[in-house]
Amino acid sequence: MKNKVLLTVIATILLVFLLCSIYLFKDDLRNIYGYSRAALSYYGSTGQEVINIQAKLYNWGYYKGIVDGIYGYLTYTAVRDFQAKNGLTVDGIAGPETLAALGLPTGVATASYDTDGATSQDIDLLAHLIYGEARGEPYIGQVAVGAVILNRTRDDRFPKTIAGVIYQPGAFDAVYDGQINLTPDKNAYNAAIDAINGWDPSGGAIYYYNPATATNAWIWTRPIVAVIGRHNFAK
Repeated sequence: MKNKVLLTVIATILLVFLLCSIYLFKDDLRNIYGYSRAALSYYGSTGQEVINIQAKLYNWGYYKGIVDGIYGYLTYTAVRDFQAKNGLTVDGIAGPETLAALGLPTGVATASYDTDGATSQDIDLLAHLIYGEARGEPYIGQVAVGAVILNRTRDDRFPKTIAGVIYQPGAFDAVYDGQINLTPDKNAYNAAIDAINGWDPSGGAIYYYNPATATNAWIWTRPIVAVIGRHNFAK
């Protein structure tokens, strides 16, 4: 029993030492392996590539944390589990081989929206809005709701940030009635990421509404460009 406890303590110390070493010498590791930041994520990395990795691992059941773009311990262990299951070198580092296995061979997001400007807070807020406004809708409809938010940030008639659009007075029922404060499910987070990465099933819409409940006469004057689930999407 004492030997098992001792071995556990030693293993924990070695793991902490390894993680600290990776974080402290991450730039040197990058130089040693010859990888650019766009093709290598590791403990302590942040950014869009980490978001993409976390989203993939979350969808496949390896990652149990929040998709926040921070390569912490949960992401590190999820990458190791994925590597072990798929016959890859188990090092907890998302290099080119691991990224390719994840379907992310370059680690570069393809997006019409400026993903470099989207923070983890933006993704979280967008997921809350999607869940509050469109839970129960088909997945493509949830992505479309997220796309409407992003389309508005590019339209001169609306605020230029995700938060600005969402909290514009009177813009969304979920903000008014508090449903934006509900905890989003993984579909809502995935839909937010897909929308930010450029998928727009709405056809460029800047409005959406449920025709069964809409009471604003003006919204019916807007040209409908898509109908998904219970929502009409309009320009």
